[in-house]
Amino acid sequence: MGVQRRLRLALLFIMGIFFFGATGFRIIEDWPWFDGLYMTLITMTTVGYGEVQELSYPGRVFNFFLIAASVAAGFFLLTTFTQVMLEFELGKVLGRRRMERELNKMKDHYIICGAGRVGRTVAREFRISNIPCVIIELAAERAEWGIKEGFPVVIGAGSTEDVLDKARIDSAKGLVAAATSDADNMYIVLTARSIRKDLKIIARASEEEAIPKLKRAGADEVVSPYHFVGHRIAQLFLHPHVMDLVDTAFGHEAIDLKIEEVKVDDSSALAGKTLANWDVWQRTGVIVLALKKAGGRLKFNPPLDSVIDRGDYLIVVGGSEHLQKLDSMLGS
Repeated sequence: MGVQRRLRLALLFIMGIFFFGATGFRIIEDWPWFDGLYMTLITMTTVGYGEVQELSYPGRVFNFFLIAASVAAGFFLLTTFTQVMLEFELGKVLGRRRMERELNKMKDHYIICGAGRVGRTVAREFRISNIPCVIIELAAERAEWGIKEGFPVVIGAGSTEDVLDKARIDSAKGLVAAATSDADNMYIVLTARSIRKDLKIIARASEEEAIPKLKRAGADEVVSPYHFVGHRIAQLFLHPHVMDLVDTAFGHEAIDLKIEEVKVDDSSALAGKTLANWDVWQRTGVIVLALKKAGGRLKFNPPLDSVIDRGDYLIVVGGSEHLQKLDSMLGS
């Protein structure tokens, strides 16, 4: 029998005995309902106030069984409540230990500081792409959301070194400062950058004035949700069909079209060749939109004589099957 069912049964048992006792005193002793209820309560709680009125012999026999039933019901309620508390505490302990074990295994993951609207959206996008991430949140309600959604959660402030250490910042691939306050994001960026000089950090900014400050604090990129929303609304009016293409490529619709960045690994046999040598479109079906040289600028629509070196990135568009072919060519 489940604990919740046992708890409901114990409460019903107590209420049934309370009604049974009041009814018995009413029938056997002809007491008023209030006196019967009061006598039943005294008997069940064993406070020892004495009898409300003198009991007859049948009343005493009835009260004998009422006392026995009350003790049994009280014991049943006590053991059930104890079991509930033990399972609750044990569940919390086991949950914390499981979370700690999961965190200790994290590697090449992303840390999301703040589980507000922006942080939740980032976490969901990572989940869709099967990217591991850890949420840092101080507010209990938002932390509970992350736990219910199955994300590893570290409860605390992302601006403290010990909390970032718990989130395994030493082996993280990137960090998102998504707190609702620009000041909080500033401290998060400063602390994270002091721990990891090579960590990629993207911060959220509510005010435009905070963007240069966050960059000076160490953020690689700063995103303003309000600026982005305003830009998108304007583009939906000015270039609606372009936005349809972007939504198709970056959204989660059933159309098999993706824009991806693909890295040329050190082990790729195609490194050092040109796009013409590769004949990328004929062999894979993908279209090369841009070329990002290692440590250089992004080249849109690169010419066919562009040499692709190890460490370069290709920005391509195509279907999943075509992208897999390109991955095989590059040795990704």
